[in-house]
Amino acid sequence: MATLYTDTDKYATQSTFALVEAYNGAVKDLVRRRFAASGLSWQAFVADTAYETITREDIAAVEQQLLASGYRFEPSAISSARERPEAYKDSGLYQENFSFEHPAAPTAPADARGRSLSGVGDNVVTRTENLVGIARYVRTSEKVLEYLTGGVPADTIAIVDDSGGTLTAPILEKFRGVLCAGGTTRSHLAILTREYGIPCLMNVRLSGIKDGMRIEIECAARSKTGDDYANNVDAPAYVWRL
Repeated sequence: MATLYTDTDKYATQSTFALVEAYNGAVKDLVRRRFAASGLSWQAFVADTAYETITREDIAAVEQQLLASGYRFEPSAISSARERPEAYKDSGLYQENFSFEHPAAPTAPADARGRSLSGVGDNVVTRTENLVGIARYVRTSEKVLEYLTGGVPADTIAIVDDSGGTLTAPILEKFRGVLCAGGTTRSHLAILTREYGIPCLMNVRLSGIKDGMRIEIECAARSKTGDDYANNVDAPAYVWRL
């Protein structure tokens, strides 16, 4: 049954999302201050002068303040680990020398080429050759801001938590490849990497890959399709430590 809300319910209740509540609170505070300084009645303030006393520049300043605070990153960065703890086993989100240790990650000793099997995922776009690069965990707003300021290191294969793409959006095009612990080949991050032409595996199950390790991802594996997901057909694309 649909729930009906009054105007009082709508504007008196706090949002459960930090970003929404922070934005609403900042706008309300701006309105209160400008109304108090105007000396007008509320009706006159809203009907006659609101567009002059609260400008586009004011709203842009509110948005910039929120973006600078990091609100845009944190909910996305931590939501997946909270919802699927088995995929992100660790002893702390910000721990140094961190690695995902998924219980279903396939592992095997080094093969004839010196590659140690360390994970599997769903390939987004099939390429003729695999990709070799350096594994770098990008899990916090601090890491994104570090890369925004100092640049993304060469040959970075980013390992990320969240399939929405929000956390890494400002630097996504600078990655050589992406491994995402959540989502499918139809997730937002998969769509973005496909548009940028960046090799990407979704729903990866990894083990033993630490920041700075040289790895290879199987871009030559076929892309997992919607029919595969619907029919529970596996289409593995592997990840190796070199």
